[in-house]
Amino acid sequence: MKYKIEISLLLIAIALFSLSAFIYSYNLIGDVVSLDVSLSSYPYRIYALGLVGFGSALMLTASISFSKRNKNLRSKSYQI
Repeated sequence: MKYKIEISLLLIAIALFSLSAFIYSYNLIGDVVSLDVSLSSYPYRIYALGLVGFGSALMLTASISFSKRNKNLRSKSYQI
């Protein structure tokens, strides 16, 4: 992959992580503070975990592509 695609994948992954942090902590009850962490008070946690998984896949793809490209550039520089 090209450098611009790798950077855009990483930026999308960061945006997904930020969005998932907001969604994961979203509370329907509002002002009530309790130690109860049930699914009824945090109904969007499953979506947040999906976004984290997708963001992780994008980061993994970008990092593998970058490491392959970097390895190829290093091997070509040694052939001089």
